[in-house]
Amino acid sequence: MTLLAGACAAPPDRSVDDAAPAAANGPKVVGYFTNWSGYDRDYHVKDIETSGSADRLTHINYAFGNVTGGVCALGDAFADYEKAYPAAKSVDGEADAADQPLRGNFNQLRKLKKLHPGLKVIWSFGGWNWSGGFGEAAKDPATFAKSCRKLVEDPRWADVFDGIDIDWEYPNACGLSCDTSGPAAFGKLAKALRTEFGKDALVTAAITADGSKDGKIDATDYAGAAKYFDWYNPMTYDYFGAFEPKGPTAPHSALTSYEGIPTAGYHSDAAITKLKGLGIPAGKLLLGIGFYGRGWAGVTQKEPGGAAGSAAPGTYEAGVEDYKVLAKRCPANGTVAGTAYAFCDGQWWSYDTPETIAGKMAYRSEQKLGGTFFWELSGDTPNGELIKAIR
Repeated sequence: MTLLAGACAAPPDRSVDDAAPAAANGPKVVGYFTNWSGYDRDYHVKDIETSGSADRLTHINYAFGNVTGGVCALGDAFADYEKAYPAAKSVDGEADAADQPLRGNFNQLRKLKKLHPGLKVIWSFGGWNWSGGFGEAAKDPATFAKSCRKLVEDPRWADVFDGIDIDWEYPNACGLSCDTSGPAAFGKLAKALRTEFGKDALVTAAITADGSKDGKIDATDYAGAAKYFDWYNPMTYDYFGAFEPKGPTAPHSALTSYEGIPTAGYHSDAAITKLKGLGIPAGKLLLGIGFYGRGWAGVTQKEPGGAAGSAAPGTYEAGVEDYKVLAKRCPANGTVAGTAYAFCDGQWWSYDTPETIAGKMAYRSEQKLGGTFFWELSGDTPNGELIKAIR
């Protein structure tokens, strides 16, 4: 959003009532870009352009800002706005000057938006590692919201961002840590953010996709909070994986249930059905896609449901690997419940392919969902195979 430099106090027209913002005009295509992708992954904002992904995206979620001490904070100042980009890795081929006021990913995103005027960028806060800070933030939602707007709309980069996304894993439930804020806390935080950012800014949230009975969706009033958000990103992936190292093997992002699924309700359709059943408009729900796979080693059975010995080796994390690597190293040779799996050399991986994404996009259309989001851009091939399947 473009705002006056130095603006800190909310102008009068920012006040809102309880009326919901309009449901998202679809289909949205929202891709996450991480501030750590420029390190070992050597993936930069320029790659969003050269892969053709920028032409297919409607929104980028920039991950992550931190939540600590009850307020929003920078996640990585060096990557965010300090790193000097050479000409070869800059979006427009121009190197950063030593004395320019904004460098890093923020400046590169600014350049990308100049090439794609309709592209919106949303700053996402929290995530798995930093969600523990939301419990403190929930004690004083107004202070939290003010801190977030002050940071997102900092005069140095106010034109880069079009809103805020919160990724709280999970309100009134357990993720990396357990939260006991109560079922109303998420909605109070949402209302404070909408009041502070106003009606015109984008305010979105990544939420649980636990569709099981009495699961994480049931722990929080997501329906009541929905009126303050433009849309939700239910994280319809990571249902199963080598965080249970002995298995059983199961697809981490099944679209539907299947015979033998280890946990009932751990699939995309269960989450979407439950959220819609709560009264959340379909246009405010985006279907999540993982641009990566989860896998086990020490497996002897090709079909899902086999025992395993450990997490399969991954480039950056055991049990996790990018699609661009798996497509070559362990190509898919089976499908189950609307997603793909691969069995090779004693390893069992599940991930989406262009073919299974096409099926998920048909589901998205049938359900009249607001669009699609995915984690995350660096997992795709250099020519954007997966995002092409989305759009």
